[in-house]
Amino acid sequence: MTRRSCAIYATGIVCAHLLIVGIALVVAQVFQTMINSRLKKEITLTEKSQMFESWKNPPPPVYMEYYFFNVTNPEEFLAGGKASVKQIGPYTYREYRPRENVTFLENSTKVYALNPKSFVFVPEKSAGDPEVDIIRTVNIPYVAVMNEMNSYSFYVRPMVSMYVGSLGVEIFMTRTVHEILWGFKDPLLSKIHRLKREVDEYFGLMWKKNGTHEGEFVFHTGEQNYLDYGKIDTWNGLRKMTWWSSNQSNMINGTDGAVFHPLIDRNELLYIFAADLCRSIHLAYVEDVEVKGIQAYRFAPPNDVLMNPKENPTNAGFCVPAGECLGTGVLKVSVCREGAPIVVSFPHFYQADPAYINAVGGMNPNKEEHETYLDLQPTTGVPIRACKRAQLNIILKRVPGFPKTKFINETIFPIMFVNETATIDDDSASQMRTLLLILTLVSNFPLIIVGLGIILLLVLVVLFCRNRQKKNEVKRIDFTEAFHSFTTAKDDTAYTQVSDKPDDSSEKPANQPMKNGSYIAMSPVEAQKC
Repeated sequence: MTRRSCAIYATGIVCAHLLIVGIALVVAQVFQTMINSRLKKEITLTEKSQMFESWKNPPPPVYMEYYFFNVTNPEEFLAGGKASVKQIGPYTYREYRPRENVTFLENSTKVYALNPKSFVFVPEKSAGDPEVDIIRTVNIPYVAVMNEMNSYSFYVRPMVSMYVGSLGVEIFMTRTVHEILWGFKDPLLSKIHRLKREVDEYFGLMWKKNGTHEGEFVFHTGEQNYLDYGKIDTWNGLRKMTWWSSNQSNMINGTDGAVFHPLIDRNELLYIFAADLCRSIHLAYVEDVEVKGIQAYRFAPPNDVLMNPKENPTNAGFCVPAGECLGTGVLKVSVCREGAPIVVSFPHFYQADPAYINAVGGMNPNKEEHETYLDLQPTTGVPIRACKRAQLNIILKRVPGFPKTKFINETIFPIMFVNETATIDDDSASQMRTLLLILTLVSNFPLIIVGLGIILLLVLVVLFCRNRQKKNEVKRIDFTEAFHSFTTAKDDTAYTQVSDKPDDSSEKPANQPMKNGSYIAMSPVEAQKC
């Protein structure tokens, strides 16, 4: 057997093995099953790994951008006209949120943690100086007092109104951005504090929230079921809330938004418990996106999250008291925040009833600037980019006994909105791309084997054809040489030498016939008789 034949046979054997093994692995999905199994079993908070450290100290920087609505026509609004506001901002703060007091429970199937948040002002990302810039907005402590007086006798209210007026307190106040955000000593609250010590004399939208946490959380680690990874087991010791009017509305569903289970599917709904909204919300798949070279799924709250209960009956439980519901796009959360009638929505009443948008001049809702969304890497479940946007509003309406409100048209008045953003940093993105590349290569290893088998098959065909062509050429050469040899031999035997003796014609008898030279050329032969 020639060397060429050995190479062809060896190539054929290797090709056959690669194709058989590769096709078998593709059909059995061995490597994909192995990867999925590892993702389901090993990506948990109990791993002493980078993921656990990232969970404890999230590497992506989180920025809180605060936008305020400056009231431009307070007198006109108090006289019964339409309010007009102008957006100012952002005033940006870097948010730090390390998890503290991390303690594993129940054989590492659950983990206890606190999540304190601290904020540092970032001037280069801000539109101005919060300690200098002044805005005019609703006096929330005054509105809270009026709301509280609804439970008192009608005859008490005018006296309270006169007393508040003597303090120089109005429905609209003018303060710096820093005061409204981080707190100031309010004259009205100071008077009430003297009578009720439990009432804080300071007010601020973020008062006492710098360096504090939103409650005590216990999370599932996913040890028993990977789908439970990161889900909240209890919040402040509760497995469900108590202030809404239905069991479904009071459920604490999902994660805190920092992590999600691996192997996310486009068709599933993701749940997040938002402590600042006092409820859980769900997100649905929107589209595929790419962030820093990483493929991700975008999830966002669908329209039905804040839809009117008449259109989405499951939201009826968020009406407190039962049956007293607001329209689409707004949620009253004063049931979990004592004091003023606070209402939350998306910025500029995005996805809300047009009545709320048209009630205040200066509202310009749009998807790009006001949608809340979350971009998740589906294989690992890691958030790659997030934008959480929420607006704080307050209900302004006529309150009997307070003359300054008698011409007011009931309005859900916008105060401010926050844009909480986070994007994976470059180092983490690089590590993520490397991890995904390895996972892709491993999961596609059977296809690589099949591909190599196909390449070898093509090589085998080429070698076989070339070998066949070579054999044909050899046969043609052999035939030509044989024919040439035969022709040469025929030419050489046309004349045959019969004697080496010299021709001596003088010694021959006279009657002997003469020979035709020394050779006989094709001498005639006497015909044989039949």
